[in-house]
Amino acid sequence: MTDKELVTITIDSYMALQRIKKANAGISNDELEYQIKGIEAKLSALGVNVKDLTLE
Repeated sequence: MTDKELVTITIDSYMALQRIKKANAGISNDELEYQIKGIEAKLSALGVNVKDLTLE
């Protein structure tokens, strides 16, 4: 797997978690938040700024 493929797969995972979080309509989910933080850390280590990927 190339670095670009790794970044793409990780971004896709992050975006999926963001959609799940938005679909929860404000209901707190500690596991979801933990998974999001983990992927944010991975993306940061890969040099990707997640700010532009985060749903409001």
